[in-house]
Amino acid sequence: MAVILAGGEGERLSILSSVRAKPAVPFGGKYRIIDFTLSNCVNSEIDNVVVLTQDNPRSLNDHIGLGRPWDLDRNHGGVKLLQPYIARNRVAEWYRGTADAVLQNINVIEHDTADTIVVLAGDHIYKMDYAPFIAAHRRKRADVTIAVRRVPLAEATRMGILAMDDTDRIVEWQEKPKQPKSDLASMGVYVFSKRALRRWLGEDRIDFGRHVIPAMIDGGARVFGYHFDGYWQDVGTVQSFWEANMALLADQPELDLYDKEWLIHTRSEERAPAKIGPTAQVHRSLVSHGCVINGTVVNSVLSPGVRIDVGAVVRDSIVMFDSVVRAGAVIDRSILDKEVVVGQGAIVGDGSDFDTPNSQEPGRLNTGITVVGKRSLIPRGVRIGRNVRVAGDVRTSDFVSRVVRTGSSIDRLPERRRRAVAVDGIAHDGNLGVAVEAADVARRA
Repeated sequence: MAVILAGGEGERLSILSSVRAKPAVPFGGKYRIIDFTLSNCVNSEIDNVVVLTQDNPRSLNDHIGLGRPWDLDRNHGGVKLLQPYIARNRVAEWYRGTADAVLQNINVIEHDTADTIVVLAGDHIYKMDYAPFIAAHRRKRADVTIAVRRVPLAEATRMGILAMDDTDRIVEWQEKPKQPKSDLASMGVYVFSKRALRRWLGEDRIDFGRHVIPAMIDGGARVFGYHFDGYWQDVGTVQSFWEANMALLADQPELDLYDKEWLIHTRSEERAPAKIGPTAQVHRSLVSHGCVINGTVVNSVLSPGVRIDVGAVVRDSIVMFDSVVRAGAVIDRSILDKEVVVGQGAIVGDGSDFDTPNSQEPGRLNTGITVVGKRSLIPRGVRIGRNVRVAGDVRTSDFVSRVVRTGSSIDRLPERRRRAVAVDGIAHDGNLGVAVEAADVARRA
């Protein structure tokens, strides 16, 4: 049985995960992050899958559904989506951590005939055959086997760092250390024997990395590592998410989406083929089905249904499902969430100041990437700088200036302020509502 942990909030992805669980965030044009873990399962012939959800689960639930794209819509095994629930004689609460999420659903695992439980993170991008991983676990008669790989020391501070002896037995463990002793890190991918999982889970052991694994090592359990050298990427930050998407555009990307021997399955709506118009220029980009391109697209990833009008330019950017970039607009080093509309002549990602961080989220938006939330409308002619966060569902009346400075944020104004701004001088034209305003309006706002 595979248990996929898909309930994480993913707050480091800023507004991309504010309306959906991190595993449901679109990736690589037509996919969602969780597609890679689900596809690994079915390609490894694991057809008994439990997905544990929690934060903002609707998008994830809609995407997985009955599991048909992964051939998991079956009477025996298949996929089950489980969420926190209220039980008699138990205080209702959210999952407190990864191990607690499994503990709260231990009855589902107990009643299954599987003797080996693969515990997987649902928010990583990787291709991995779990069959040799499970075979190594059984061969060593391990209580738990952990997939490990070498990582840059700069990233080691946010992972479980470990040391192994000559037999691959794990003898030392540091969870997210400030000063890591090695570059060998846990991938958050585990194989447990059911007996060991039952023994080592407990109410006071909330998280696998912080509590369960250290307790097993200290308690003399058979804890082994399994070296994995294939592609694996934790896209937990805006920068790493953007980089992983851009890496797909290389001539020979490390993550090969075109490998017929290891297909990445996804729920894919029926749409017309992508259409490249007579005025279009497309260079080194992924263009999904349903897109209509009449402008210029360079080094970018476009999800299904994106429309780029005549004279518009999209460069070094990610544009998600059904977004529209109107004539003359420029999108540079930015991420547009689903159903965003960018008005004529607007610029998203303006200027050369990549270093001024976002004032509200300095730890998340600090590398020059501007992020626009789902269903936002960007007014015509507005210039939006770098490291800007535009919240979801923003309307043209929420913009109180034609220039949005680097490092600032645009949020939805309270209705009272929105009416006051409109009265004080912002005029709105046509479809997108565009902005003309007096300087005193900007000062008051």
